[in-house]
Amino acid sequence: MGENKDRMLAGEWYLPDDEELGADTRRRSELCAAYNGNGGASPDERTAILRELLGSLGEDVRIRPPFHCDYGRHISIGDRTFVNFNAVFLDAAPITVGADVQIGPNVQLLTPAHEMDTERRRAGWEKAVPIVIGDNVWLGGGVIVCPGVTIGENTVVGAGSVVTRDLPAGVLAVGNPARVVRSLTG
Repeated sequence: MGENKDRMLAGEWYLPDDEELGADTRRRSELCAAYNGNGGASPDERTAILRELLGSLGEDVRIRPPFHCDYGRHISIGDRTFVNFNAVFLDAAPITVGADVQIGPNVQLLTPAHEMDTERRRAGWEKAVPIVIGDNVWLGGGVIVCPGVTIGENTVVGAGSVVTRDLPAGVLAVGNPARVVRSLTG
């Protein structure tokens, strides 16, 4: 592996514009184009494309096209998860989605973070921090999950919310930034 890809996967600052990461991007672009543009494909053909694109794909996963990602291979999706139209999973770091998760339309899971220093940002430096979505989570339409966030199992995030910090299991969270408004247990 090249230096920038090693740095990216280690969660360190890296420059994304290198040859090896470019090859990974081209692979993803071809597979996403095949998945998103293949309306006549059978469910088995679509699943085969997803299995090649993603790092791990559980049983009975449904992803409605169009689906967009950075690399694909850093995404793991658990059994029976549903991802609605226009999902964007920027997986420069691992994105782990549990089983039985419901993801609304236009949801964004964003692992990259950019430099706050203007000179380094202009030079292109970025890093990525993993996202973890627990089992049986529901992300309403238009939810944005920021780098490094973990959402506990059985949590619901209301439509349009921006999740900037970890959310515990079994709560309802809404807003920008998303705040816990109540427990969903007992």
